Amino acid sequence: MIAGFSITSLLLILLAGIGAGFVGYAVGASSLVSYPALLAFGIPPVLANASNTVGVVGTGIGGVMGARKELKGQAVRSITYVVIGAFGGVAGAFLLLKLDPSVFEFAAPVLILLSSLIIAINPRGRMQAKQAAADATAQLKHIDATEATDATDATDAAKRATTPTAPHRTPEQLVQPMSQDSWWVWLGVVAVAIYSGYFGAGAGTLALAVLDAAKIGPFHKINALKTLIGTGANISASVVFIIQGAVDWPAAIMLCIGCFIGGYIAPPITRKIPANIMRAAAVIAGIILTIDLGLKIY
Repeated sequence: MIAGFSITSLLLILLAGIGAGFVGYAVGASSLVSYPALLAFGIPPVLANASNTVGVVGTGIGGVMGARKELKGQAVRSITYVVIGAFGGVAGAFLLLKLDPSVFEFAAPVLILLSSLIIAINPRGRMQAKQAAADATAQLKHIDATEATDATDATDAAKRATTPTAPHRTPEQLVQPMSQDSWWVWLGVVAVAIYSGYFGAGAGTLALAVLDAAKIGPFHKINALKTLIGTGANISASVVFIIQGAVDWPAAIMLCIGCFIGGYIAPPITRKIPANIMRAAAVIAGIILTIDLGLKIY
């Protein structure tokens, strides 16, 4: 036994972490796997949620490191999002710890159902399709420009090459200036950050939806930016949970290792599995979990 866990239990938590890391990469819903797994081992809901937040920190850090290319030239926006995420994470963490535990227990099924519905709506897939169409249009325009044979066509091609849809723009030009962001975008980012610190399941997809609605930039850019919000929130919330002694360390450590492994092995595997199948599995699991928790709590 290690801190109340058998070796078998710790290995099962590790396996749950691998599954969470895999699902997190595939459909952005790692907590739909990791949180109920911790509950299954008898960890109280609030302690399980706090330990889960610590456990999935590695996933966000790895994602940010892997997105350095997409974040290039966006230093100010990146720092701003991390700071907002950090403050929001602290706020969410304190809400989780200071409110009566029954509040979270009552809200958990609703939050899980919300994250499942977000995955079902699939804003990420819609954005990818939209980006693919935009890239194809830009490529056709580029081909037309290169096939121009007279001076007028060459001049027109040069003008098209400087428009926002040109395929060879600099990274800085792909994301709109922060000064052009609508006020509601910042409220949305703050709300996502607080939600990340409080619970977090589906937070990444929510952030994608907000940034896409605001037309901040193309999918691969805002996908990297949304990671900053969640990573900042998870790190700061984890610090709060650790200081407050709200972390079950054996479970959190095994979960973190598993999430890293799952996220690492996911890319080559998910290429062979239709996205709709993975998304449907996540949604069904979320609905089943919602019903199970709802029957126990309500």
